[in-house]
Amino acid sequence: MPMTPIPSGLSSATADVPFLSVIVPAHRCADMLRECLAGLVASDLPRDQWELIVVDDGSRDGTAEVARQIADRILTTSNGPRGPGLARNLGATHARGDVLVFIDSDVVVSRDALSRFHRIFAERRDVGAAFGAYDTTPRDPGFVSQYRNLLHHYVHRMNPGDAQTFWAGCGAVRTHAFLSVGGYDTDAYPRPQIEDIDLGYRLAEVGIRLVLDPEIQGTHLKRWTLRRMLLTDLRDRAIPWMYLLLDRSAAAGHGPLNLRFTDKLYTVLTGLACLCLLAALLSRDLRWLVLGGVLLLLVAMGNLPLFAWFARIRGPVFAFGVVPLRFLFYMISGMGAAWAIATYRLRPLRRPVASLRAASDRAVA
Repeated sequence: MPMTPIPSGLSSATADVPFLSVIVPAHRCADMLRECLAGLVASDLPRDQWELIVVDDGSRDGTAEVARQIADRILTTSNGPRGPGLARNLGATHARGDVLVFIDSDVVVSRDALSRFHRIFAERRDVGAAFGAYDTTPRDPGFVSQYRNLLHHYVHRMNPGDAQTFWAGCGAVRTHAFLSVGGYDTDAYPRPQIEDIDLGYRLAEVGIRLVLDPEIQGTHLKRWTLRRMLLTDLRDRAIPWMYLLLDRSAAAGHGPLNLRFTDKLYTVLTGLACLCLLAALLSRDLRWLVLGGVLLLLVAMGNLPLFAWFARIRGPVFAFGVVPLRFLFYMISGMGAAWAIATYRLRPLRRPVASLRAASDRAVA
């Protein structure tokens, strides 16, 4: 369908002071959404320089009621839930701003997050999209939640500046740039997966500059379990990401937040170590066990800077517990990549994203 026109009081091409449209997709998250919106309202950016749009994606709890108390506009998806990509697209079709700021409903942004976005787009006309990072104080005290969110912070903190990907948990993109690539691909990603990574690739491919500013931060409220983390890493990241890289070939397979050579190497070494340990079990030959141990030691040595960082902020015991999780990460990544490569030709050919697809959705006042 043709793109729905965006009503805008300011021109993205000419405005010196951009107006921000903050879009929060929400699904069955009343309590977290309350905290998320409270964090946005506490922003130090003057309220007349941004609007707040909440998209209720088929919730059956009090999500809409919470949003109605604070948001400037509430939208809902029809026949939901339809996934965060479609919810964000729907919000974009009703936004007035020159810049679309996407904030996940389980993220509480820092007080200066919106003003930092505003400053980037006001002062750096060459930048088409920007995103931040989780802070070092994730809400859930569990070990897996702490590890998962602190790892995100570490990776983003170590890779500031130009990027070839995007993060929708706390990210912003100029409206005209977002529309020029058709928004999020809701056909390929109808559920939470790597729809933001895909968007970043498509923005970069048409020459739009993306930057990562790790000083733009938010507190993550989500609770992670080991099972949920492994399932997410395999089903929602490793497999679709490899499909995406195979679809786009070398055009998308570079950049510090993508699959670096060292990550590929550690994934291969971990896979070989698993094969060695299996050979040792079957053959009862200790030489295989020793070789597998050496390979895992090499992977651990390559991750020493990460382990040292965890030790500084959470202590040596926590850092020691991270070691097996890194091995699991590389093992899951290898399994996902192998599955994607083996099944790639069995998938229907992916069609290019042509436009925002929200024809069946409706806005609720």
